[in-house]
Amino acid sequence: MCASHVIIGDGIAGASAAETIREGDPDADITVLTEEGEALYNRILIKEFAKGKLPEAPVSIHDPDWYDEREIDLRLDTVVTEVDPDAHEVYTYGGETFEYDKLLVATGGTPTQLPVDNSDADGIHHFWTFEDARAIKRSAEAAEKGVVVGAGLLGIDLAAICGAQNVDAHYLMRGESWWRYALSPDGAEIIHDALEDVGVTPVFDSGVDHFETDDEGHVTAAVDPNGERFEAEFAGIAIGLNFNTEFLRGSGIETDNGIITDEYMRTNVEDVYAAGDITEFYDVILGDRAQNGAWGSAKEQGNIAGQNMVADGPEAEFEWVSSYSITHFEFPFLSFGHPTRGDDSVEKKYDDGTWRRVALKDGRVIGGVLIGDLSAQSVLKKLARKRLDVSDRTDLLLEQGVDIDAFEDPATAD
Repeated sequence: MCASHVIIGDGIAGASAAETIREGDPDADITVLTEEGEALYNRILIKEFAKGKLPEAPVSIHDPDWYDEREIDLRLDTVVTEVDPDAHEVYTYGGETFEYDKLLVATGGTPTQLPVDNSDADGIHHFWTFEDARAIKRSAEAAEKGVVVGAGLLGIDLAAICGAQNVDAHYLMRGESWWRYALSPDGAEIIHDALEDVGVTPVFDSGVDHFETDDEGHVTAAVDPNGERFEAEFAGIAIGLNFNTEFLRGSGIETDNGIITDEYMRTNVEDVYAAGDITEFYDVILGDRAQNGAWGSAKEQGNIAGQNMVADGPEAEFEWVSSYSITHFEFPFLSFGHPTRGDDSVEKKYDDGTWRRVALKDGRVIGGVLIGDLSAQSVLKKLARKRLDVSDRTDLLLEQGVDIDAFEDPATAD
């Protein structure tokens, strides 16, 4: 009898798993359930679409024919309400039941709402789906003034959209700098200057106390906790993700902020796996539990989960150093691994547009940020994968030409 695999979620993690399962088992029954109304698209490129730099076509990755050709049953607009691991069944809002031998949960997250008055007003946007990007593009094109809230990697995408769409915007940040958990003031200053160059003004020690609206319910301004008022017909919010695990209630699947898995993408419940943003996976490089929303990481987790679902056991291990690039400015920017974690770090500013910081844990490289010069990324990521103790050679991490051989014992160097 053919094995039956059900995947909840058609993001890059779910789609990658479906493709891997099909390659590993040509006869398997594969069903993909997704709440979205369209098949897989490139979440990286939707920001370029919203900036007006790309038409819709390149953003889509899979059309329905892709699934048909691989005999994958794609169910769009399908909301899962319950999982019963004992019965090996998944139940949907529409009253359907899907039986599985192996189940993968790859539902990702939904943007966190700002808990202030009028945060649901017209003109206030969160950025996660392609449909979000379409609405943001329309709204930004029609706006003259805007605000952005959320001093992280998604927030800066919204700021860049304002810059590209000629929206005079204020970027309201709670702390003293952008992404203050990963960048020191020296590194953040480069980003602040670049934001100013595209017409976005950083406002520090700020945030939103409430929004003001007109009689039609459209946003007109944001008022920060200091009482300062910023006019805006457009507002972009990016303060994190909520992970929908309510449908797993009563299933016995262990959750915290997301679904807890081991390095094989297995949950604590037999025959149930998870992959992508929603996972709190065991990171073998970090030596601890972690979450990672990067596209490459989610794709690889889906691949690992798919391999292990077909193999009926833990054969493939997730060992990955993620990276995230920002392409909004004239200079390159890349973060890798876990730049906000660790117990130590080293950094250097080389010139007005070049800066590097490397995060360490127990003397090992676990992440970092590079601005202006990305040439060291491959060596730094390799050091993270090798899990070498570099505590007595941290100065070498800041050399413009980092030499991997300088960190390896000659007896073990390859």
